[in-house]
Amino acid sequence: MAPRKAFPLRIDAKVHAAVERWANDELRSVNAQIEFLLRDALRRAGRLDSAGPADQDAQ
Repeated sequence: MAPRKAFPLRIDAKVHAAVERWANDELRSVNAQIEFLLRDALRRAGRLDSAGPADQDAQ
């Protein structure tokens, strides 16, 4: 697994609640859901290779 970088994230409470509900629906943690969403957005924008060992989207 690739090394991970931890950092604090300030986020609006309503956005966090929505992400938490979405994460629960997909059986992910909030952290994993945020990473999933970021990877998807980066991939769609052409700013991230489409596949790699750190991709764990299939949860």
